[in-house]
Amino acid sequence: MIISSTTSNDSIEKIHFIDTLERLGISYHFEEEIEDQLSNMFDLNVIHEEEDLYNIALYFRLFRQHGYPISSDHFNQFKDNNEKFKETLFKDAKGLLSLYEAAHVRKHGDDILEEALIFATSHLEKITPTLDSTLEKQVRHALMQSLHRGIPRAEAHFNISIYEECGSRNEKLLRLAKLDYNLLQMLHKEELRELTQWWKDLDFASKLSYVRDRMVECFFWTVGVYFEPQYSRARVMLAKCIAMISVIDDTYDSYGTLNELVVFTEAVERWDVSEVDRLPNYMKTIYRSLLDLFKEYEREIKEQNKFSGVYCVKEAMKEIVRSYCIEAEWFIEGKIPSFKEYLSNALVTGTYYLLAPASLLGMRSASKETFNWMMNKPKILVASAAIGRVIDDIATYKIEKEKGQLVTGIECYMQENNLSVEEASAELSEIAENAWKDLNKECIKPTYMPSEILMRIVNLTRLIDVVYKNNQDGYSNPKNNVKSVIEALLVNPINM
Repeated sequence: MIISSTTSNDSIEKIHFIDTLERLGISYHFEEEIEDQLSNMFDLNVIHEEEDLYNIALYFRLFRQHGYPISSDHFNQFKDNNEKFKETLFKDAKGLLSLYEAAHVRKHGDDILEEALIFATSHLEKITPTLDSTLEKQVRHALMQSLHRGIPRAEAHFNISIYEECGSRNEKLLRLAKLDYNLLQMLHKEELRELTQWWKDLDFASKLSYVRDRMVECFFWTVGVYFEPQYSRARVMLAKCIAMISVIDDTYDSYGTLNELVVFTEAVERWDVSEVDRLPNYMKTIYRSLLDLFKEYEREIKEQNKFSGVYCVKEAMKEIVRSYCIEAEWFIEGKIPSFKEYLSNALVTGTYYLLAPASLLGMRSASKETFNWMMNKPKILVASAAIGRVIDDIATYKIEKEKGQLVTGIECYMQENNLSVEEASAELSEIAENAWKDLNKECIKPTYMPSEILMRIVNLTRLIDVVYKNNQDGYSNPKNNVKSVIEALLVNPINM
């Protein structure tokens, strides 16, 4: 069905089919075939022959998501003589929904898509109560979670339920999607079992009472980064790294004295087991576990006969610990830095400069060149880190304020610019939106890295949108945003 001949007559049907495969979460089985078809359709300029808003927006979004340099000028035809979107679109719910989703792949310069997002959102909100049941569910879900910024596995779970209600559904395709979802969930459960045992063996829960017990949430994060079966070992390795940095973060944030933290920072810099004698007893446990984890990485990757990259992740770990120490000094000394100084340090403590290279550890395709590129903090990674940092700061401001924490992004920005909390939050949100445009731009061909590598950063960024939805911290308090998603991904299989 994917590789049947593409002419102007059947390209619409084909683009709809590709969209369905991606929404159902099974397109990863057919990546080469889908890429060939999209490349062919882009070369034939099939979008130029189209006049329907739904179809043009669908073409545009899929081309952009696959890295094709499609112009947003295609949407100009939907404006009237006053440069406003035509009133005839008001009742085209499917077209508006498709336009809304397309607007999320905008980059800098796509001004028409800025207008389109506001236009589509406002009119969808107005007409939602009048829609039929299935379309209403799709619209409500999209307004809460756009497709482009959603976690692929979570979006697949939702879209399988929607496809089941579709009268024109292909029963075999639906069955394939359900089987695939449940089989992958079984694999993910097995990985989580292994990780849970590792975490219990470390026994941090009884040795370090201040540490957040979040192994399931750490693993959920890795399923967001890559869910496919070939990344099984990568998920396990990344989850251990996330769990370890969470323990270290809690130590700097909630427990250690400044003197203890300075000694720990120096010990991590030297990365030598002999340093353990300088540390207080509770830190010895963390330090030994950290060194043991990286030895485990070395052993496992050596068995795979691929470029290690462990040295790069080790250097990223040293960098983040240095930045944690700077934050601790600011907090204990009561210093409020300039926003620029704060952000430079906070982009590191946001963890993505560590987690992005760590996500490559178990990937067979990751080369020395890939790790070097990642360690040089390419623009796409800086954009991702900025999104993670400011959205986290907005979501956690109230709780951190109650804890007496003055060195937060909101606080620094407020004081420097003489703004209210609401004004500072709005401007930080704008920083995040601009960073999304940078990220989208960096995925457009030609790119320095293959899509497989870029998607790790894109998916890390998508997690921020989901976990910190509605300005709530879904990591520290999973009941806020994450519990229902984790249950769908890791607990409850889909009924056949």
